[in-house]
Amino acid sequence: MFFIIQLCYNLLRLYSLLFLVYALLSWFPGAYQTGFGRFVSSLTEPVLRPFRRLNLQFGGLDFTVLAVMFFLNILGEFLIRLLYLFLF
Repeated sequence: MFFIIQLCYNLLRLYSLLFLVYALLSWFPGAYQTGFGRFVSSLTEPVLRPFRRLNLQFGGLDFTVLAVMFFLNILGEFLIRLLYLFLF
């Protein structure tokens, strides 16, 4: 049980870092059209799409990626608390 929850937690952290890479790609013109950019977009867009409905764009900045990263961190903390609940 510990291994499964720890694995899920680590995968969520890695996925959260992938969103950071996605956000950093926006700083470089044409980066989403490269092979790496398309790969990162294909992994992140399915999760970003529902969050885009929240309309988190203010002053020309899109905070959707930040909201997704925040959500993933909360989910990771929930998994750790679930682990402690089962172990102790």
